[in-house]
Amino acid sequence: MTRQPSVSVVVPTRDRPELLRAAVGAILAQEYAGHVEIVVVHDQSTPDDSLADSADPDRTVRVIRNVRTPGLAGARNSGTLAAGGELIAFCDDDDEWLPGKLAAQVTALGADPDADFVCCGIRVSYDGVTVDRVLDKDRITLADLLRDRMTELHPSTFLIRASALRDGFGLVDEEIPGSYAEDYEFLLRAARSAPLLNLRTPSVLVRWHKRSYFAQRWDTISEALQWLLERYPEFGSQPAGEARVTGQIAFARAASGHRRDALRWARRTLRRNPREPRAYLALAVAGRMVRADAVLRTLHKRGRGI
Repeated sequence: MTRQPSVSVVVPTRDRPELLRAAVGAILAQEYAGHVEIVVVHDQSTPDDSLADSADPDRTVRVIRNVRTPGLAGARNSGTLAAGGELIAFCDDDDEWLPGKLAAQVTALGADPDADFVCCGIRVSYDGVTVDRVLDKDRITLADLLRDRMTELHPSTFLIRASALRDGFGLVDEEIPGSYAEDYEFLLRAARSAPLLNLRTPSVLVRWHKRSYFAQRWDTISEALQWLLERYPEFGSQPAGEARVTGQIAFARAASGHRRDALRWARRTLRRNPREPRAYLALAVAGRMVRADAVLRTLHKRGRGI
């Protein structure tokens, strides 16, 4: 039999011990013939060394601290640099891999030596409702990602060649304000190098809840998205894609009570794409016709977001 590549799974965490143990348990339960190393990275929280207990030499768990920039980006990079696997995967501490996820992705990556990155679909759980989100594509290009964030490409689905992270398109960017949208920027940068592979199966349970890192951090969201637009001038070639991002900024400004700024961003959005719904939602929130949290609850129940 051909030797299966070793895989390191980076799990950043912060004060969610029960969810973290469920995430780690689901990774350990994967049926995969190669060695799997889990690197749990505690970010601004006390490490739980009891997680490192493991009787299986092919399934190891290491517990470390985030020694880089506080936040998700620094935590992922701390784990990546400490990892020893030939392949690196990410899994957030509130998500769970479903059976077959790892083996299917390793097989897909092994079948395409030109590819460095593979994702899959997700199963979104919010307020008792579960919705599958799967892209009808086998390959994702930079142009695809500029047009659409494709939230199906969730960080907990990422499997990447370690060489690409260390010597190719690089680590997660730690300069993004608050680490918000670091996963999207990471996808854009990776897709500049080569198209991303995608499996059309929902293989990760993704929980959306009020304790998510970015729940209602509107000012950080707005600042990070403006940073992203400046960093990627390619958005100028995709009017609908640019309008999607500026519409998100308009909504964030409205949600944080900056009405005048929200109107300015909504006008910019509509100039680029008069059909962008986020602009109209931002105007409704700015005009106090609807509350931002009510909009989010409705979207999340459908497995969607702003």
